[in-house]
Amino acid sequence: MTGVLIVNLGTPDSPSVSNVRKYLREFLMDGRVIDYPFIPRWLLVNLIIAPFRGPKSAKVYQEVWTENGSPLKIYGVANEKQLQEALGNDSEYVVRLAMRYQNPSIESKLAEFQQMGLKKIIVIPFFPQYASATTGSVYEEVMRIVTKWQVIPELRIVNYFYDHPKFIKAFAELGRKHLANHHYDHVVFSYHGVPARQIRKGDCTGNTCKLGSCCDTIHALNQHCYRAECFETTRLLVKELGLKEGTYTTCFQSRLGREVWIQPYTEDVVKDLAKKGINVLAFSPAFVADCLETTIEVGEEYKELFEENGGGHWQLVESLNDSEAWIDLLVDLVKEK
Repeated sequence: MTGVLIVNLGTPDSPSVSNVRKYLREFLMDGRVIDYPFIPRWLLVNLIIAPFRGPKSAKVYQEVWTENGSPLKIYGVANEKQLQEALGNDSEYVVRLAMRYQNPSIESKLAEFQQMGLKKIIVIPFFPQYASATTGSVYEEVMRIVTKWQVIPELRIVNYFYDHPKFIKAFAELGRKHLANHHYDHVVFSYHGVPARQIRKGDCTGNTCKLGSCCDTIHALNQHCYRAECFETTRLLVKELGLKEGTYTTCFQSRLGREVWIQPYTEDVVKDLAKKGINVLAFSPAFVADCLETTIEVGEEYKELFEENGGGHWQLVESLNDSEAWIDLLVDLVKEK
């Protein structure tokens, strides 16, 4: 039998300030997320970020929280059931959902797998583009756990699916529904940002990454670069949607602090487009489930910023969530060799 572990980022156990702070501490103390040495990272997270950002983040979580929990958790639970049914409830596969941070933990679900005597484990991080802080962190956590086992079954971790034809078609189809109902002058593809230094650290050659035109194509030297993969996702979506040159922009959201993150910044793009008084359709193709970064940041905060600066109509394209197309893609990822 094969175990399939689907993994998303994580969510607090509740929108209370104490649980949000607990989540932030675990998340931000990951050395792949904030890649500072341990002591300065501990001081930053525990004395500054968690105490001061916790209450603000809790208010935002309260906006999206439902009686069944956060949307990220709800969609994850649905995906676990849907994928199990698609693979067959009595099949050779057993599906479990885990979160990289908080609950259900990767460790608890791998412990279940260990007791089953599985022949193989497939791990599918829910991050289309590879980044050290997301997929890389899942790799590290899985390996931390299984390397302690006396018997380690065959293990496969899905590195990315940013260019998978079914991923592109699924997002494009969601966009087409909005394009059919309203006229849009420009399309924004907004991806989660990361500090520029993390991209440079991932350049094994030491001289390929320029954080610019080097991302214009995917090749052997930048195939694991998060920024390059994001631009490639945009190119594939543009081709699938038949968009004309000059009618779309790739940008990066969620920047924190004063240091340089990968650019262009979504906030700047939104302001510039708003001044033209045009209508904009916004995709968030770094997320497969709607969450704070899509529903609140892109769907509400950027919309408000857009309208305040003179923009016309702003529309967020929903994520894959619990769609049949998403489950069909997951089945492919499980069964591919």
